[in-house]
Amino acid sequence: QVQVVESGGGLVQAGNSLRLSCTTSRRTSSNNGMGWFRQAPGKGREFIASIGWNGGTTSYSDSVKGRFAISRDRAKNTAYLQMNSLKVEDTAVYYCAVSRSAAATTSPESYQYWGQGTQVTVSS
Repeated sequence: QVQVVESGGGLVQAGNSLRLSCTTSRRTSSNNGMGWFRQAPGKGREFIASIGWNGGTTSYSDSVKGRFAISRDRAKNTAYLQMNSLKVEDTAVYYCAVSRSAAATTSPESYQYWGQGTQVTVSS
């Protein structure tokens, strides 16, 4: 079992930035893709960004492309989501997940381990 723990959420004003971190408990996750999803109240889980096992491949949703950046430090078993130019509509619980494969996948079904989520609230 791989433990996944997100951190870095909080309350921020629109236009500002936050960086989320995601740390996993096992070194083997460094050979897997990792991704970020979010879920706003009353909505389904939405893909945000993903990164391949070596950081060479990334994928973003259109809603965050150009504003968010995903990265990872394999030595620390940690992935990051840098969120810039935040908007009120970015308010959601953000989840980190470890993929079943080495690729930067986008579907929730391709992820095996999930964190508990961290709340991001953007005020106007």
